[in-house]
Amino acid sequence: MTETNKITRRAALLGLSTALAAPAFRPSFAQAAPIKVGVLHSLSGTMAISETALRDTVLMMVEHQNSKGGILGRRLEAVVVDPASNWPLFAEKARELLQVHRVDVTFGCWTSVSRKSVLPVFEELNGMLFYPVQYEGEEESKNIFYTGAAPNQQAIPAVEYLMSDDGGSAKRIVLLGTDYVYPRTTNRILRGFLNSKGIADADIMEEYTPFGHSDWQGIVTRVKTFANQGKKTAIVSTINGDANVPFYRELGNQGIRAEDIPCVAFSVGEEELAGIDTRPLVGHLAAWNYFMSVQSPANTEFKNLWQAYIKNPRRVTNDPMEATYTGFNMWAQAVAAARTTAVDAVRTAVIGQEFAAPAGYTEKMLPNHHLSKPVMIGEIQADGQFNIVYKTAEAVPAENWSRFIPENANRRRG
Repeated sequence: MTETNKITRRAALLGLSTALAAPAFRPSFAQAAPIKVGVLHSLSGTMAISETALRDTVLMMVEHQNSKGGILGRRLEAVVVDPASNWPLFAEKARELLQVHRVDVTFGCWTSVSRKSVLPVFEELNGMLFYPVQYEGEEESKNIFYTGAAPNQQAIPAVEYLMSDDGGSAKRIVLLGTDYVYPRTTNRILRGFLNSKGIADADIMEEYTPFGHSDWQGIVTRVKTFANQGKKTAIVSTINGDANVPFYRELGNQGIRAEDIPCVAFSVGEEELAGIDTRPLVGHLAAWNYFMSVQSPANTEFKNLWQAYIKNPRRVTNDPMEATYTGFNMWAQAVAAARTTAVDAVRTAVIGQEFAAPAGYTEKMLPNHHLSKPVMIGEIQADGQFNIVYKTAEAVPAENWSRFIPENANRRRG
C-alpha cells in the first residue's frame, strides 16, 4: 500500500464514528411528538376491492413526506384501522382515531354511507377528514374536505356525453346503482337533468341492488328489453364495490357491446378492472377526473412514486388514489403555512391551496371545501387502461348543491 492510500486505525475509527453520528441518507427529526395521520379505509368486506389501494396511497405519502424531512421538522406516523365495510363500525373507528390515537388528520371513506356515518363524529370532536371519492353532493361540513368529484364534475358531464353525437346520441337511459345514498341522490339529480333535456320518465329505467350483489342475469336481460324499443339506449352505472365484477361479466356474457348499449361507470377504474377480463368490455366508458393514462409530468412523477413504493408493476393508479395524493399534498402545504397541526388553523390554511395534480391541471381548494377539477371520460381498453375520449379545457369548480334538486333553489353554489 502506498503512503497516499494508507488508512490508519485511528482515521478509520474516526470515519466510522462520524458516519454513525450523522447518517447521510436519513432525515433527522426534532424531538417533538410525531404528526399522526389516520387511515380510515375498509381493508376487508365488499369495499376492500376499492379501498385497500387508498390505504396504500396514504402510507406511500407518509413515507415520502418523511423522506423529505416530515413537516415542521416532525416525523409523520400513520395510524391504520379497518372499518371492514361496516358502516356503523366506521363511526366507531373514527372515534378511536380521534380520541384514542389523537390523530391530527384522517384520510378515509369511500361510500357516502360511510362518510355520513363518521361526519357527526368529526364535527363533535373537531377532527379533519379528507374524503377522496366522487359523491352525490348535497353536503358541506367544516370538518371535511371533499377531494373527489361533485355531480357537475362527473355525473352530469358523462350523461351529456352519452347524449351527444360523439357519445352515441342516447335517447333512453338506464340508471343502475347500489342501494344507498350516493346512487339514489345522484340518480335523482340525473333524472332532473334528463327531464330538463326533454327525456321523459318513460325513457328512464332505474334499478338498485344491495352491496355485494352477484346475480345480474335478470337485470341485464331487462336492460336489453328496455333498449330494444327503437331508441338509442345507454347505461349509467353507480354500482359500487365488488358487485362490479359479476355485473361486467354479465354484460359480456349477454353480448352487450359498447357500440350497441354503451355503459358509463362512475365507480369503476383501473383498480376494479384489474380483476376482470376486459376484452368484452372494450369501448364501454368511465367518467372520472383522472386516468392512469394521462400524459403529464405530474402524472409521471405520481406513477413513479407509486411504483417505487409498491414495487409491483401490476398495481395501477386510479382517480381516488390521485384525489388522495392531491388532498394529502394540500394538507401538507396548509400545515407548513399554518406552522401548526391544529385543526382550526389548518382548516383556514387549506382554503385556497393549489396543487399541480397528476391529472395535468392545477386544482384549487374552494371555500365550499371542494376542489376545482377537470372532467374526463375514458373508453375501456383491452389492457384494462382507458383511452381518454373527452376532457374539459379547464378545471371545473365544484357545485355541491345541485340546481336539479328543487330544494336547492336558494342555496349558494361553488
